[in-house]
Amino acid sequence: MISFSIITPVFNGGATIRDCLQSIDNQTFQDIEHIIIDAGSTDSTLAIINEFPARYRRVFSEKDDGIYEGMNKGLESASGDIVGILNADDMYADAQVLEDVFRVFEDPRLNSCYGDLKYVDFYDTTKTVRFWKSDDFDLNRFRWGWMPPHPTFFVRRKMYKKYGGFNVELGTAADYELMLRLLARYKITTQYLPKLLVKMRIHGVSNRSLVRRLAANRMDRKAWVVNGLKPLPWTFICKPMRKLGQWIFIKGYE
Repeated sequence: MISFSIITPVFNGGATIRDCLQSIDNQTFQDIEHIIIDAGSTDSTLAIINEFPARYRRVFSEKDDGIYEGMNKGLESASGDIVGILNADDMYADAQVLEDVFRVFEDPRLNSCYGDLKYVDFYDTTKTVRFWKSDDFDLNRFRWGWMPPHPTFFVRRKMYKKYGGFNVELGTAADYELMLRLLARYKITTQYLPKLLVKMRIHGVSNRSLVRRLAANRMDRKAWVVNGLKPLPWTFICKPMRKLGQWIFIKGYE
């Protein structure tokens, strides 16, 4: 029987983590463990977590050096066959998400999968801001600025064991580098699940200013370099431009 490890890194997430916890507890598929890596929150985060006791939930609370270190701590503690990352600002789109992902991984040849993501208003999560509609995997798409939505990316734990976790030196591009490494460098098998999997509150650290966007662009370039991969001259122009399509697909499946 396939089991899941869901990792939630959090720091002072009291304003949002309740939705995250409820979306996990509401899942119809319950062969899971939920690992919360709290970076020493000083707000109501831990008190809210205590309102959601579950036999499958484990909480670790200590200071760390950022969200990706927290994710790596979660990977070290994980014991499930499949690993998913669900940040404290995010929530599963419906109660059948893990059930649907489970069906994908019933094929032993597949080592990862991903789906669609909806950006929602930070305060009103019923309000859609952008819709990230993904597509079937094609290795060449990375060179045209494509990437799967990381919050929807599920991976067999043995792939993390074999190829490593998040490169914390890549900053906000650590999730991009991870997917580039797994899918483009090592070419692990994957499948697109054409379904809305995650709702994500929008704030986007890497996109808040031109300076941060340029810094993110540099880290994106470094992600290719550290993996010995060669982008096209326009790869890093295409990558932010692809976000324009997220407004075109704002209605998604609705």
